[in-house]
Amino acid sequence: MAHVQVVETSSLGDRSYLAHDGRVALVVDPQRDIDRFLALAGRLDVRITHVAETHLHNDYVSGGLALAKATGAAYLISADENVEFDRTAIADGDEIAISDGLRIRAVATPGHTFHHVSYVLSGPGGPEGVFTGGSLLFGTTGRTDLLGAEHAHLLAERQHASARRLADLLPDGAHVWPTHGFGSFCSASQSDAASSTIGQERRANPALRLEADDFVTQTLDGLDAYPAYYAHMGVRNSAGADLLDLTPARTADPAELRDRIAAGEWVVDLRSRKAFAQRHLVSTLSFGLDGAMSTWLGWLAPWGAPSPCSATAPSRSPPPSGSWRASASTARPRPPPGSPSSGRRRRLPAAGDARRDVHRPGRRPLRPRPPAPAAPDAVLDVRMTNEWRDGHVEGAVHIPLPELADRLDELPDGTVWVHCGSGYRAAVATSLLQRAGRRTVHIDDAYSEAALTGLAITDR
Repeated sequence: MAHVQVVETSSLGDRSYLAHDGRVALVVDPQRDIDRFLALAGRLDVRITHVAETHLHNDYVSGGLALAKATGAAYLISADENVEFDRTAIADGDEIAISDGLRIRAVATPGHTFHHVSYVLSGPGGPEGVFTGGSLLFGTTGRTDLLGAEHAHLLAERQHASARRLADLLPDGAHVWPTHGFGSFCSASQSDAASSTIGQERRANPALRLEADDFVTQTLDGLDAYPAYYAHMGVRNSAGADLLDLTPARTADPAELRDRIAAGEWVVDLRSRKAFAQRHLVSTLSFGLDGAMSTWLGWLAPWGAPSPCSATAPSRSPPPSGSWRASASTARPRPPPGSPSSGRRRRLPAAGDARRDVHRPGRRPLRPRPPAPAAPDAVLDVRMTNEWRDGHVEGAVHIPLPELADRLDELPDGTVWVHCGSGYRAAVATSLLQRAGRRTVHIDDAYSEAALTGLAITDR
């Protein structure tokens, strides 16, 4: 019987897999930090004999080549991929025996990329599931525009056909094991499902419910921007990445930090956004490890610039931070310019200054309340375009976080209140604005709470 272990990389929204029979193992779509797979194989007392890639990834540097070298495993990649290293070239229909009772069959499933391959895993009783990479995902499929907008329509058509092919090949009870779809920008849309089968996808997945033309239209209409570093990942993976350089990081002294900040380099604070709001070094940037740091830092940091440092030392000037609701004080700010309600007063809970405790109704303050932060001259929404279209605060300015650094001059002078969907991206945006000398308030709360405060929400 086949046993499949999931190795999650939640910061990138991806999953890798280790399938084994108790003696030998196959690893599918491994991330670069191969120690996780070696450690898992050690705990299971199995030997990794095969490593397989469903495609050349755009969202991360693969650990496949390094893992294959470290274990002596066969490295399976589509024969049609142009790579600069030795591999075991596979084609549609090829069957590979992992052990006497465990085998995989390659199924060409173009769509996410031109040469994408899925792997049907079978045990003694027949097919048990399929590793689908960026093809059939939970409730969606992989996006089809990563190789260029000019290929997106054709690849969407092929994605539809590939999903149908997998559904036709496999029984309803077969497991679906995708690489993308858990927050990854490689997914055409997002799903909250933790697991799925072919039968479940037949009932819910647009690729299996819609005709080809409707699927293509829906898929292409739903695509949003994807991280800028994707442009470099495919090239890196076709060249092959060796073992990570794990040389310990060098400690920078205060003088060097000051010089690097003065030189305009990115100095990154990896603490949580709440710790950053409490106190931080002036002109440092908040990319906390408590969120999708790797995605957003990789997307926004200037490509080829000196490596960012991590800053943990406090400064003397903490910025204001808070939430839509729970805060130490209540202000009556004027609505943003152009808001339909700009002619009347609206009671809006203001974001509290992070230097003080958050006081909840019915609790006695532990210290005097300082003045509320300045009323906003603009409310800035840094969510992605699709999020904005689904609904936004009336009168807000929309600049997606990836575009903010190049569009700062579009914001009016004065105090800017910044929000996103949960608070993480707003923390990044707030730090970018502060670095540019702007006065800001970080709204550290869920966007869904905005309407509960009485703010007008619109989709226009």
